[in-house]
Amino acid sequence: MHPETTPSSVQPDAGMSEDVAAAEARRIIADAYRPTVYRDDTPAPAYGPTAPVVQPGRPPMSQGATDASVLMLAGGTTTAMVGGTAAVLMYVSQFADALVCGLVFGAPTALVLALARLAARAKPAPDVHHHYEGPVYQDRRNVHTRTTGVWAKTNNHQ
Repeated sequence: MHPETTPSSVQPDAGMSEDVAAAEARRIIADAYRPTVYRDDTPAPAYGPTAPVVQPGRPPMSQGATDASVLMLAGGTTTAMVGGTAAVLMYVSQFADALVCGLVFGAPTALVLALARLAARAKPAPDVHHHYEGPVYQDRRNVHTRTTGVWAKTNNHQ
């Protein structure tokens, strides 16, 4: 850079020696590249208002959605295994009849359609809400029933 194009903040001071200027330049560069990260090493609380963290694997969903996804995965796997086995058997035997192909490949499809109709008829359990007015007493005792003997004798214990 020419002295006439250098900004005034970068121009060396007339009273500084070369060694002092070099040390000042190293300090400025070191300050510019100093990491600006802070790590908090205090342990996180084991309980409390900590927000939930998504775990690796399946995404969080309701129990009904989890059950339905497992059912769909099982149905898809079964269909793929049955169809793949039939395809391999027909290829190895070198005999493929149109009726046999229709039965082999149509059976898993019929099973999937039947499961879809069954799932369409299934309804979720209704939400039950109880509303009371006035004093309410709830009895939460457990009763253990045991029936023994040739002649049935039932004992109820709390």
